[in-house]
Amino acid sequence: MAYQSLDQWLHRLESLHPKSIDLGLARIKKVFDTINPSCLKPFTITVAGTNGKGSCIALLEAILRADGYRVGAYTSPHLLHYNERIRIDGIPVIDAMICESFQRIDRARAHTSLSYFEFGTLAALDIFSRADLDVQLLEVGLGGRLDAVNIVDPDAALITTIAIDHSDWLGESREAIGLEKAGIFRENLPAVVGDPSPPQSMLQRARAQKVHLSRIGENFGFEPVETGWRWYGSGRTIRALPYPALQGEHQLQNASAVLQTLALVADERPVSEAAIRQGLTAAQLPGRFQIIPGEVPVLLDVAHNPQAAEALAHHLRARFPGRRIVAVFSIMRDKDIRGVIAQMKPLVDHWYVAPLAIARCAEDAQIAQAFSDCTIDAVSHGFDHFRSAFSAATHDAGEDDIIVIFGSFFLVAEYLSNYGSKT
Repeated sequence: MAYQSLDQWLHRLESLHPKSIDLGLARIKKVFDTINPSCLKPFTITVAGTNGKGSCIALLEAILRADGYRVGAYTSPHLLHYNERIRIDGIPVIDAMICESFQRIDRARAHTSLSYFEFGTLAALDIFSRADLDVQLLEVGLGGRLDAVNIVDPDAALITTIAIDHSDWLGESREAIGLEKAGIFRENLPAVVGDPSPPQSMLQRARAQKVHLSRIGENFGFEPVETGWRWYGSGRTIRALPYPALQGEHQLQNASAVLQTLALVADERPVSEAAIRQGLTAAQLPGRFQIIPGEVPVLLDVAHNPQAAEALAHHLRARFPGRRIVAVFSIMRDKDIRGVIAQMKPLVDHWYVAPLAIARCAEDAQIAQAFSDCTIDAVSHGFDHFRSAFSAATHDAGEDDIIVIFGSFFLVAEYLSNYGSKT
């Protein structure tokens, strides 16, 4: 059945499959082979990891585009508009293009059931295969080995960091999670690991597949210097690089892994030093340490696991030392709520819990228990909606304070949809 609007399609896709997450490649691969029988694909870099995937995609996209390449980028989730997930040359594709692709997929799948994410992944791959791209960048949604994007063999793989998240699907240890993410490796092809302490399971997988593995701290790295920062790897050094436009000290780790990835594919997709410098300063990624200026500045961040919350706390200490912090917070119920709160506990003076009209959102009682476990009592909750929680936080905050909105993509999206970005 054809639908007239993207919203109609998305509403239908949400109800087509019995599970919102259904890891496995057999169903989606069958449909992909039907819509792309020639197995055509652009040059592909796949990015996996617990945190930092979006940043690495944004940096790769900006640098490659600065050197004139036509680049497609598939990321998830989106903040405001579904189209954000599928970009060509930095621009989200139009509704009609996605609808046409959904229609092709719907015809091709026959009786094969696909999840919302699988439909979206197929649409991105379908659109990119028709767009005469030089490079496609694919972000893994969950794990790696059984994630939908892994139906495409990448020409190079990049894994950012490994931490405990999505344990219901990936396992409860870094070793188990690392092995899942190593599923994007391909035999005899280059792969980069940006985690300074990668799980042994990942390294063993790389050895077994004879992967050309590069590890941060061993094969490449970075060093801050007075004039910026220095990157070294693959037999070369680039000095006096500008800091990435993306905020946070951890972005040097991400940028370093990105430069190593590009160095390893330089025979097929070379980039100039000028493009690297331009791309580092041009990369954009809403909702990551994003500052909204005002009488009381607002910082937006999608940190939703302890590792990401730790990075946020480090950034706040470095960027806003001594400032009183008021937090507007909400999080999904399947996250390590107590672990996230504990990372921010030393910094936040008062918490405002914002309700979200999302089925996965943690209930008030669940969040209240996590605050109690962390011995935090400076908490306000019981609000009717996000706007009332944010209004209360705004009235509480003084001109020398900062409001931090974090804990979920959905929460950051609520702010942006209600108040917009003033940056």
